[in-house]
Amino acid sequence: MTARLSAFLVACLFCHAVAAENTAALGDTVSAELTPSNCIVHFTLGAFLHTVHGTFNVTGGTIRFDPSSDHLTGQISVDVKSGQTGNSTRDRQMHESVLESSRYPEAVFTLSRIRGRLALEGRSQIEVYGTLRIHGAEHQLAVPTTVNVRHDVVTATADFTLPYVAWGMKDPSNLLLRVDKTVSVHVELNGAVKAAL
Repeated sequence: MTARLSAFLVACLFCHAVAAENTAALGDTVSAELTPSNCIVHFTLGAFLHTVHGTFNVTGGTIRFDPSSDHLTGQISVDVKSGQTGNSTRDRQMHESVLESSRYPEAVFTLSRIRGRLALEGRSQIEVYGTLRIHGAEHQLAVPTTVNVRHDVVTATADFTLPYVAWGMKDPSNLLLRVDKTVSVHVELNGAVKAAL
């Protein structure tokens, strides 16, 4: 075998090995673990002559992504009992009459799929589909989401509206106070990208 032919065969084997390695990498599932202390859920409720702002704490979550199929799964958990608006009287009414947080202390969003392309580095604009379990019932959601991946850190923001009254929660309106029947939600998530599974 000539030296030139030997070099050619070695080069072919090297290229084949690299291609196989890259294909395997694309098929690996990437996982991200949320950092609850760096996550928050903001909500805004419109009311007559006043707008209510508040927050809920995220308790945890894991998200898994398969780059070869754009398949996204995982769960994000929120502590409903942590909800606060800065007014103790209003918060007590919210927890006792609307959220019934002693009975339904947790809300969980289970991810099922995405629409759009999620890049493993940089910024992506996607739509996340899943099921939100809140107040004892499950509801389908499609959430426009902005994702940023920088090395081993992933951040995401999402904005959507929840029709809480239509979903079976009590309308807190009365003769003196009228509030909207939908609530605007802004979510901020931060997590660490784990090694491919």
